[in-house]
Amino acid sequence: MVRSEGTPVPDVSARNQDGETVSIAGTDPTVLYFYPRDDTPGCSLEARQFQAELETFTEAGVTVYGVSTDDVDSHAAFHSSEGLEFDLLADPDGDLVEAFGVETRGDAAVRTTFVLANGTVWRVYENVDPDGHARSVLGDLLDAGLVELPDL
Repeated sequence: MVRSEGTPVPDVSARNQDGETVSIAGTDPTVLYFYPRDDTPGCSLEARQFQAELETFTEAGVTVYGVSTDDVDSHAAFHSSEGLEFDLLADPDGDLVEAFGVETRGDAAVRTTFVLANGTVWRVYENVDPDGHARSVLGDLLDAGLVELPDL
């Protein structure tokens, strides 16, 4: 069962596209989006749209991570080919998938996004449509007042 809103962020870590271990604390606002596969049309679209909104997420103090069950080498190639500036976390053994209760089809994660803040799961988006999702999450964070953009 998917981890519910209001529950504590599990104590998890995974390797990013560079093979470095990244711990997910969720104390600061964090978007953790699970996607099925690197280099597939929907996953590429979603990654590109998170990249397009990354500057605004960063200005608002939000960290973005993409997660799939692909390995580090696959993530490195996808990260490079898409020109991504946020980390992709490799979960080939399904540890993050299990910790967050993300549904799988075969060995691939079903598109699910978690917004983490203050050590808890703030929002869960299930069966996500990748087109427009990044902007929708950002809008929800701003509308709820969980984050603010600095005055220019």
